[in-house]
Order: sequence, then C-alpha cells, then structure tokens
Amino acid sequence: MQVLATHKKGVTCLTGFMVSQSVAMFASTSSDGVVHVWELVFPSSNDGKCRISCLESLHVGSKPMVALSLARLPGDAGHLVLATGGLDHKVHLYCGDSTGKFFHACELKGHTDWIRSLDFSLPICVDNGEKRLFLVSSSQDKSIRIWKMSLHVSTDNSDVSYMKEDILASYIEGPVLRAGSSSYQVSLESLLVGHEDWVYSVEWQPPPHSLDDEYQQPMSILSASMDKTMMIWRPERTTGIWVNMVTVGELSHTALGFYGGHWAPDGKSILAHGYGGSFHLWRNTGVDYENWQPQKVPCGHFASVSDIAWSKSGEYLLSVSHDQTSRIFAPWKNEACPEDETSWHEIARPQVHGHDINCVTVIYGSGNHRFVSGADEKVARVFEAPSSFLKTLKHAVVQKLGYSEDIQEDVLILGANMSALGLSQKPIYVHAEAATRPDDNALDSMETIPDAVPTVLTQPPVEEQLAWHTLWPESHKLYGHGNELFSVCCDHAGKLVASSCKAQSTSVAEIWLWQVGSWKAVGCLQCHSLTVTQLEFSRDDSFLLGCLKEIRQFSLFSILKSGDEVSYQLIAKHEAHKRIIWACSWNPFAHQFATGSRDKTVKLWTVEGTSTIKQLATLPTFKDSITALSWAGLDRSLNTGILAVGMDSGLVELWRLSGGIANEGFDAVIAVKFDPLLCHVSTVNRLAWRNHDDSDESRSLELASCGADHCVRVFKVPY
Repeated sequence: MQVLATHKKGVTCLTGFMVSQSVAMFASTSSDGVVHVWELVFPSSNDGKCRISCLESLHVGSKPMVALSLARLPGDAGHLVLATGGLDHKVHLYCGDSTGKFFHACELKGHTDWIRSLDFSLPICVDNGEKRLFLVSSSQDKSIRIWKMSLHVSTDNSDVSYMKEDILASYIEGPVLRAGSSSYQVSLESLLVGHEDWVYSVEWQPPPHSLDDEYQQPMSILSASMDKTMMIWRPERTTGIWVNMVTVGELSHTALGFYGGHWAPDGKSILAHGYGGSFHLWRNTGVDYENWQPQKVPCGHFASVSDIAWSKSGEYLLSVSHDQTSRIFAPWKNEACPEDETSWHEIARPQVHGHDINCVTVIYGSGNHRFVSGADEKVARVFEAPSSFLKTLKHAVVQKLGYSEDIQEDVLILGANMSALGLSQKPIYVHAEAATRPDDNALDSMETIPDAVPTVLTQPPVEEQLAWHTLWPESHKLYGHGNELFSVCCDHAGKLVASSCKAQSTSVAEIWLWQVGSWKAVGCLQCHSLTVTQLEFSRDDSFLLGCLKEIRQFSLFSILKSGDEVSYQLIAKHEAHKRIIWACSWNPFAHQFATGSRDKTVKLWTVEGTSTIKQLATLPTFKDSITALSWAGLDRSLNTGILAVGMDSGLVELWRLSGGIANEGFDAVIAVKFDPLLCHVSTVNRLAWRNHDDSDESRSLELASCGADHCVRVFKVPY
C-alpha cells in the first residue's frame, strides 16, 4: 500500500475514472490550494502491486477548490476535462490528455456562493448523432445549474438547426472550450431552484448495466441539501424543462440536514448521510409508478461511547455517548431467519440531550423499565419507559429472558417530546394526545418544535422514527453534585442509586446515594479528594466499591438498609496500584472483586469478615492500561467465573478464575485473547456481561463492550 502525502492539508474531494482496463486517472483537491492529478496502474497479476504517480499539480490560489469532476470529452478520445469549484463561486474547466498535463481552459460564472459539488454525465447522443456532455453543479446559494458542452461548429449553418432542436429549452451561451483541434460550446442548460438551504451534493443517475458495454446516461439527477431533503430532477417529456419529480426527507428538527446523497448502482435506491454519520435510505417500491419508501440501514453512535448497561432481564442493551444520545439495541424476531441467528437493531433512542452523556445505569428490581444517566452537567436524570416502548419490546425480543410480568403495561405515558433547548423530555399522555396537538393554522417559526408521534413498532425503526418518536419521558432530576457527572450505578435490589462527579477538591468529590422511587438523597459518602472513576455494588448489595483517581486507591463502604433508612460506613481505603484505577468489578458469587489500573495490572481482592481486605492474586502484567473490567459467574458451588479485561489499545481478554473461598487456593488462567480484528481500535470504556439464565442450555455467555471508536460490540462467548 502506498501512502500519498503530497497535500499539506486535509483532502476535501477525489474524482476519477477508468482510462483503460488497467489504468485509472483521478484528481484530488485540498485546502492547501493545490489540485493534483494522479495515474493509477493496476497490476497484471493478483500478487502484484498498484503503481501510483502524480502527473500534474494545479495551483488554484488562495481560494481552494472543494469539488472536482473528471471526464472524457465527447468525440475526442484523447482529451479529458477536469471541472473544479470552490470558494470563488466559479466553475473552472481544465483541458488535458492521458499524459496528465492540464491547462486552464475557461470558467463558468453564475453561482453566488461556494460551490459544493460537481458531476459530469456520460456523453449523451442527440437525434442528429452528436454527443454532448453535461455538467451539474450545486452551491451554497441553494441552486443547481446544469451546463451543456457540445461540439462548436461554424455560425453559418448553426443558427437554424440549433434553434429548431432546442426551441423550448432556453440557454445562455457561455465560453468556448478548446481541446486540440476541437472546440466545445459551453452553455447553461437549466437552473434548478427548489431547495431551501445549501445544496451539498448532486449526482447523475448511474446507467443501467449493458451487455455490449454501451451505456446510456439516464437524464436524472439526485441532489441532497441541508434543508433535510433529497430531490430527483428530470426533464419533462413534452417540454424538456427540468423539474423536481421526487422529494424525500423532511426530517425532524433534530437533524441538521444532508451532507451528501448517492444512487444505488441499479438506480432503484438512494442513500443520504447526515450530521453525525447517520444514514437514510429510500427505495422505489412502486411498479407502475414511483413510490419511494424509507428502508432500514445500519446505525450507531458518532462519538465516543462512554457507558453501557443491560436491561434487568437482558432483553436489550442501553448505551450512552458523547454524541449526546442514549440508544437501545436489541435482537429483533425475524421469522425468515433460523432460530440460532439473530439480527440486532437500534429500537429506541430514549434520550437526545444537549450535553455529552458520560454514564448510565439501569434500575433493577420490580417495576417499569427505568434508567439514570449523567452528563456534562451537575444533574442526574431519571427516565421511565413509555407504553409505546413496552409494547414495541414484545415484538423485538428474540429469546425468552424472563420478561417481567410486573412491568406496568398500562402506563399512561405514550412517549415524550423534546424541549426547545434539548435538555428535558416532557411526557405525552395517552388521553391528552389530541388535546396537546398544535393548531395546524399556527405560523411556523424557528422556535416551533414539532410534537413527536410515538407509536408501537412492529418492525425495526428507521432513522426518521428513531430521531424523534422513540424518546422516553424524564421523570426526575437529581440535584446535589457540584460538577459534571462521571459515574453512576444501581444496586441489584433496585433500591439505591450511587453517583459521583468530576472533582479536584474534597468538597465535591462525594458519592451521593439516592433512594429509588422517592429519589431523595439518603447519603453523602465523603472520603475522597479527586474523581471517583467507577462505582459498583456487590451482588448482595452489602458493599459499595469505588475506584479513585487520587493516590491510586479504592474505597469500600458497607451499606445497610432498614426500611427507608440507609446507613453506611467506610470499611477501607486501600492503596492498590501505582497509577490511577480506572475499573472495578465484583464476583457475583462472593465478596471478591477485581481492580484494573493504568499501571497495566489487574489485582484480585477478597473481603474477609466485615472489615478486612486481602489480596488474592495479581494477574500477569498486560501490554496496555486497563480501562474496563466485568466479572461473570459460571458455577456457584466451585466459585468459578470469567473476568473480561478491556485495555486502552482496544483489545479484550478473558481470564478464568476459581477458588479463593475457605482458605482455598485461587487460580487465574488466560482463557481467550480476542482477535484484534474483532476488538475496538481505541480505548475500551466499559464491558458488561448479559444477565445469564441458569436454565439456558446453550452454554454460552454474551459480552457487550463500548469504546472510544464510537462502537458498541456484542460477543458470544462459549464456555
């Protein structure tokens, strides 16, 4: 592989085409104000190497080009044309040949703002056998222009024939482009106005496949705009005037529009990508007429995924991210697939926030589905599942994972609406839905926030539904912390929630305890001076473990609940590692826990009695910092389990642990090192085992992981 490093700044556009079966030519442009023309020669054998060479460098001045398109001139096999457009509001045409030597031929004026996209058509043959080339350009001036290039002939015999052919298609004559002995008249074919915001991309429909290699260019253009729509433009059959035939999109206010659109090779589907990398797909499902319908596409976070948590019965996986969203992923029943194959989908986006979300915990115990999230703000927020999600979940879950009968299916909240500032989510009540519907005659404004329309989903939702109609209502706000939330966890009985925030002083480095239900603060644990990086309750909820940034310590508190009263006591504050402790995890079967640190070590500990902590073992030094741990139990009688270890490099390892009770020896052996191609490519932020059903005979576990590479992964682990 060759790395091309000619540009001094970021590359903004690439364009190219095949000159022959073994040679391709492409051009690149950058914000450094230079356009490079390259030749790519493919090897003659499979084990050969490609050869890339720079043929030409075009310096465009202080206003760089951001759009390129390269094509072969019609009627002249030896000459090429390169179109460039950028910050000077003009389209520049360069002529060249197969040697890669280009010269500036002419410029096309008309746009009044930056040019964002250019695309040449294939040569189009008209009635008299002449071939013409069309160039489409789009701009931040919200318009699209179609330019026509035709062979220039003498004026003595051009007027009559030319005007007879295009009598209804008015055009403006532009410059003449000269290439060798040929000249081409460049004129404005059409001006397309329909978008209400910047037009980021335009693209000609690809020609259908032909067995004789004679491709016919369809007269159809796809445009994508920041006004949240894509349009398909075609000339009318009778007049030849270009009009908008299809419009798709018009997303909710949560999207910032489309940054690009693309045709499928068969021309039956169109794909757009929006802010944050979201995909939007439409397919023409009509037979006798066009009927473009949204389709399911892969989706996920577009920033670091900071935390994950399984639901209390393992039906779904909840993740939160610095992209300011929380998302729910679940396997969806598909009768067409075999029973042992599952298809995972994003089924809800319960929180769309105005701050980066750092942590989340699911509320265990009886009652409805709830979770608590903490973001770059001083408030923890509590969310409760609406009735639309509860009914959707019945369609989604593949496996019978002990679906709780005590879940309130008669919840009176149907969904949630986003507030104007994007910080709170207000409930939509079932019986109040019609009463809260806005007046259709009300004037639209930038401050108007459309109401969500939550519905029961019987198939995986598309991006338009996820972005706005699957929100959960916010039921409570938890005030008390002095800085941004950093870690949160819930006990296994669903009675207490513990939270911590970023801290650099003792006054704000407290662990707060909240009572589930009343959401009153019932405790404030003080023994720290810096951030508590992770919190976790023991499986019997008698201890709360916290990893500390300060002096490489962990703290252990005993927790005693009596009715609504909660008492707590600091058992130990132990210096365990040489560097900051990032992760901890409890053994589900005993008062044993693991800690992982930036010093590349994992240490295993046990609580003897009520106040004594003893180190059981230290795993061999790892290759990188330890950033995530999760302990799963296998056999309670033998106290065996699997410890998942996530590292700063993105790698994941599994260690088999056993013993350590009643003076038994403790054993730790490496079980699996995950293939790096399956792992994250950046820091593993959290690991979480799916709740294991003892009656499950598949003898396999599922491990979820999230990382700074924007990914959430679920691994199936046989044991």
